Parts: sequence; C-alpha cells; structure tokens
Amino acid sequence: MNTFTKEDILELVPQQPPFRFIDDIIELNDDGIVSSYKFKPDETFYAGHFPGNPITPGVILLETMAQTGVVAYGIYLASKQMPLNEIQEILTVFTEAEVEFTGLVRPGDKVIIRAKQIYFRRLKLKVEAEITLQSGEVVCSGTIAGMGVRQV
Repeated sequence: MNTFTKEDILELVPQQPPFRFIDDIIELNDDGIVSSYKFKPDETFYAGHFPGNPITPGVILLETMAQTGVVAYGIYLASKQMPLNEIQEILTVFTEAEVEFTGLVRPGDKVIIRAKQIYFRRLKLKVEAEITLQSGEVVCSGTIAGMGVRQV
C-alpha cells in the first residue's frame, strides 16, 4: 500500500531522542529488520548504573530491541496494509518478552539490533531478536512481542 523509506519509518517511531535507541535502520524487508545504535557516554542512566563502572541496564537493552523489532518493524509491516493516517493513530505497546542477557554494553558501544518475524497478524507482532556488539558478540537475545492499539 505505502512505500516507506527507512527514514520515513524512523520518523514514525513515536520514541524520539533522548529515548529513541535507533540511530539507523540498516536493512528492512518482509522477513526482518536490522538497525544500529551507539550508546552515548552521557546517557543519563549511566550516572547511577553503576558509578565508576557504567553498564547499560538490561531494561534499556530490552527497550532497544523492542523499538527496532516491534515498533519500527511493526510500522513497516502495517504500512503494507493500511494508509499513513491510520498508522499515525496507532501506538505500539510492548506485550511480552523472553530474553537472555549474555554480555555487557558500555558507554560508547555501538550495537546492532536484528529482528526476524515469527508472526504478524491483526497488528500483533512477535519476533526473534538479538543485540550484538560490533565485534559480533551477542549481548542479549530472545523473543519479544507487541501490538498496535488505537490512540484515544
């Protein structure tokens, strides 16, 4: 129905800086999405997590996976079924996750986020997702899901 560019999708993601954890969408197709994000050393959460040894909180990594794998990818998939004005009325909410954390992300690290579709139906999306460091080391992986709901 629509032909959205990667930039259009980023613009439609409701989370925006300083709480958008997607710098660039690298790949986007019917099977999945790949994006990147560089965690800035001055991100506010590093001050207390942990002083003198800052690491990115797991909840932020989960949010990073959800923004790419459920929100941005969900917008792309919805754009194939509905017009822009309807997409703009939809808010994607996070519904479930089963994620294993296996590494650390430190200030200044650039990560690659990958998500592959498990299913997408009636604006419900479930994906297999992972975050890797640029070295290829997997930091976290699992399944996450969300659904689009009309904003009131």
